[in-house]
Amino acid sequence: MAPTPDTAALKPAALVAVVGRANVGKSTLVNALVGEKVSIVSPVAQTTRARVRAILTEPRGQLVFLDTPGVHKAAYDLGRVMNRTARASVEGVDIVLLVLDASRPPREEDVGWITRLGKMPGLCLVVLNKSDRGTDHAEAYRRAWNEATGEKAEGIKPAWLSVSGLTGQGVPELLEVLFAAAPPGPPLFPDDIVTDYPRKMIIADVIREKYFLVLKDELPHALAVEIETLDESPAGWIVEGTLYVQKASQKGIVLGTRGRLLKRVKEAAEKELAEVYEHPVTLHLWVKVDKNWSRNYWRLKRLGYVE
Repeated sequence: MAPTPDTAALKPAALVAVVGRANVGKSTLVNALVGEKVSIVSPVAQTTRARVRAILTEPRGQLVFLDTPGVHKAAYDLGRVMNRTARASVEGVDIVLLVLDASRPPREEDVGWITRLGKMPGLCLVVLNKSDRGTDHAEAYRRAWNEATGEKAEGIKPAWLSVSGLTGQGVPELLEVLFAAAPPGPPLFPDDIVTDYPRKMIIADVIREKYFLVLKDELPHALAVEIETLDESPAGWIVEGTLYVQKASQKGIVLGTRGRLLKRVKEAAEKELAEVYEHPVTLHLWVKVDKNWSRNYWRLKRLGYVE
């Protein structure tokens, strides 16, 4: 059937789920794809705790990326919520982007994703990330895919691409493939926004990122940030929030000697947020101990980790 004038004018528009195990570089890749920092990035695995929508609108069309938490072995409620959010993200999307770490051999979580996606209908692209690191385990991942799917004729035959979200290598080629695969349709979001992630959660994530960059594995997942009030006055934004830790000893780590680390993090976050929102931002932060915050459903809901 020949396209009508209305359908002929439509441009590619797709919802793209970006999935994979923890610490394969999904957030770095999404930021590279949209050309702006939307998701926080740190060397700590499982940094992304909620589903983040990053929106790329250009003359070719619109791609909406769902940056999801990395699947990992969960031992507590927050981890289980993150895994459930990641696995549910592949439902109802146009394209699934499975991100693998090409610099490391396949792990159990990688094989789990391969097995799951190999049985699902729809379009799947396999992205071998971190291709700039010099080691390449692409063939091991291809073997893992063939073994998991049984090389069935009716199974998904994914496109395989090598990229580096860090350097941008292969990103333009990946975008070409995505726009070519996206179905025609109206834009899913207005063309002047890059994310629909709630502003309070963005601010909380920026604060967490500053701590992760300093503390790394010393306080990997015991820290949560809740932004309670946001006063967007013309003279500048005033933000009040609470940093939750699980032990009294962790409170001292977050504060630092004489509160110096908290001050350092606050200043770094204020600077970045002012650049993002083009307004002066002042943070007022308090540190509290709540040993069960990661197991408390209502706390997780208030933090935005439960939808």
